Amino acid sequence: MNFDFSDDQKALKDQARKFLADKSSAKAVRGVLENAEVSFDKALWKGVADLGWLGVSIPEEHGGLGLGRLELCVLAEEMGRAVAPIPFASTLYFFTEAVLLAGSDAQKGAVLPKIADGSVIGCFAVSEGPGAPQASSIKTAFDGATLSGVKIPVTDGDCATHAVVLAKEGAGTSLVLVDLNQPGVKRETLKTLDPSRGHARLTFEKARGERLGAAGQGWALAEQVLDRAAVLIAFEQIGGSQACLDMAVDFAKNRYAFSRQIASFQAIKHKLADMYVAIEVARSNAYYGAWALSTDASELSLAAPAARVAACEAYYLASKENIQTHGGMGFTWDVDCHLFYRRAKLLAVQAGAPPVWKEKLVSRLERRNAA
Repeated sequence: MNFDFSDDQKALKDQARKFLADKSSAKAVRGVLENAEVSFDKALWKGVADLGWLGVSIPEEHGGLGLGRLELCVLAEEMGRAVAPIPFASTLYFFTEAVLLAGSDAQKGAVLPKIADGSVIGCFAVSEGPGAPQASSIKTAFDGATLSGVKIPVTDGDCATHAVVLAKEGAGTSLVLVDLNQPGVKRETLKTLDPSRGHARLTFEKARGERLGAAGQGWALAEQVLDRAAVLIAFEQIGGSQACLDMAVDFAKNRYAFSRQIASFQAIKHKLADMYVAIEVARSNAYYGAWALSTDASELSLAAPAARVAACEAYYLASKENIQTHGGMGFTWDVDCHLFYRRAKLLAVQAGAPPVWKEKLVSRLERRNAA
């Protein structure tokens, strides 16, 4: 079985890398991170939309390119390498996947074309505070027409136009599609470790919404969305991890101490080797997850948490050791190492922390083996 990408997909990867190297430079990322008035890079978002990347996994009948999840994985990796300061993940990995999974034909026809052209920015609102969400702990309520409650934190909730919200409905939970530009929605921007990606508290007070999928199926649908997003985020984490390794190797080759390249010292070699091994383990798990995602295979339930855990560990290690390789200057604001460290910490909790996914992997393996 060949898990490698096709020549066309590799060409897309090369195009994305060149475009993002030019349009999402460290200077551009800092422009968002350091400006509290700017929630994302609007010029970059428009450029990504003009290239058709926002519609890469959206069917052609709904205004997309109709390519598939593998192409989205390719783009996700390059977004991670560039630490792109745009709501790409929230819109495509979460919001779009939720609409594709559970939306009616009418809902897809109304929303998907606007995602593809960049006019709709989406977010996925599940969490209601500290701790891993559980179906029984959801307090936000949907009465079939209106939504009331609080979601915090919501990634890109400060700039999103629409949200898919997990809410209690009757004895179960449902996914609810909500237009955020209405009187019944209030937003409060939150400060986080990585200001290059916005976060918000969303308060709903009888906000109009429409159900996605069947009533009472919200938790099961949300779990499926999270599995899909976990694989896509894993590729973004791998892109960031690889950028950290490349950055560390380049610095180690060009930095001299005691008249020698620091890359010649065993301690540095070990750091770089550990980074490489962790990234390759994560890449293998992510490739398996990409296959399961693109083929809608039942193995996704195990491949997703495996990819998630390995990618979180790889990105954290790579971003940390990149700073260490740079020495004292690696901790300073002027060096770009912190951009990746911030993003590594953010992505590690965006879809649930690694311990949550480890528990999912173990429990799912136990259920499979008991069957």
